[in-house]
Amino acid sequence: MNLRTVKAVRYVTPLREGGSLPAIIEGDDDGLYVLKFRGAGQGVKALIAELVAGEIGRALGLRVPEIVFVELDAELARTEPDPEIQDLIRASDGLNLALDYLPGSITFDALIAAPDSALASKIVWCDALTANVDRTPRNANMLLWHKDLWLIDHGAAFYFHHNWGNFAGNSRNPFKQVKDHILLAFAGELESADAELSAKLTTAVLRSIVRLIPDEWLENPSEQREIYFQFLTERLEAPRTFVKEAIDARKLPV
Repeated sequence: MNLRTVKAVRYVTPLREGGSLPAIIEGDDDGLYVLKFRGAGQGVKALIAELVAGEIGRALGLRVPEIVFVELDAELARTEPDPEIQDLIRASDGLNLALDYLPGSITFDALIAAPDSALASKIVWCDALTANVDRTPRNANMLLWHKDLWLIDHGAAFYFHHNWGNFAGNSRNPFKQVKDHILLAFAGELESADAELSAKLTTAVLRSIVRLIPDEWLENPSEQREIYFQFLTERLEAPRTFVKEAIDARKLPV
């Protein structure tokens, strides 16, 4: 498994959402991408979460825009009039991450296009596995594009890794935040989703995903990649506490 690497040649426009100031940029392949800056907010850990959770979603058959590495030259800051953006570009010199831009997409609204139970169950399962705390009614992080549901913005996944000393110890955390998931009410097939999706995430698949994490985003690459791998393999061991937590959360009064 490999990701393409493109070079940012033009800063198009900021997307002033949240605190990380992602931006639409143009790559040297003439494509447009939503760039996530290594110098913003939670730094490279947010990029690692975006990469690993996004590629897990893709391995499960969910729609995730193509993820690419982006080489960003600090010199690009010279063409930007906004001092905040200048600082962000300079702080992000080097290897960053981006998702393919989906032109004409609209933010998901359950009142307009509710997903079917099977798809909702798979998305909830994936987010519970990766401990993604940012798929709520306040911030769905899903887009409708050509009538399909696409998953974006996984930088808040694996939030346990921000406390690195106890990261591996959280592999069996039930993820109680699943009760706030925007699709939980639609996820009536969690048991069947669990059986189907857990079988897809073999050790080979997980290895190939964690190997994608660039050395320069890690202090001790081989050791830290192994910890991400162990976290995921232990989290997938039966019985999966995060699945039971999601099923039980559906029974709670609204």
